Amino acid sequence: MTNTDQNKMLRMELKHGVVKIKLRPDLAPLAAERLLTLSQQGFYDDTPFHRVIEGFMAQGGDPSGTGTKGSDLPDLKAEFTKAESFHRGMIGMARTMDPNSANSQFFIMFDNAPHLDGQYTIVGQVIEGMEFVDQIKRGGGANGMVNDPDRIIKMSVINE
Repeated sequence: MTNTDQNKMLRMELKHGVVKIKLRPDLAPLAAERLLTLSQQGFYDDTPFHRVIEGFMAQGGDPSGTGTKGSDLPDLKAEFTKAESFHRGMIGMARTMDPNSANSQFFIMFDNAPHLDGQYTIVGQVIEGMEFVDQIKRGGGANGMVNDPDRIIKMSVINE
């Protein structure tokens, strides 16, 4: 990530409003670069929030909506940190049981989740529009999978 990328942010348009995300390349340079790249490619446009659990998080970034797919890019090496904590508004990279399997999926925290600290990569945080994230349709059951999920209308890169 170049010095000019350090201040780049993401603009995520949802049906209820616009969410502004500050990336954290200081914590996760590989993951931040991945979100920038995929946003610039339009990868996230019209992708669903397929897994949404009340009081926990909203997960998206899988065009299939199943939670099992990602981009064609290679998986990322884990960038876990204990320098920052998973709290409301934080963006984390979703992964399988393999710590080095993050690809395109991410999640936005509805609440604090210290049990994720040091186990998942923190890649950014919502700095505006969390009230719109709060309105994302919730899933049912223990896994939080959503029928007819809300979608990201468009995700793009902005400079600040």
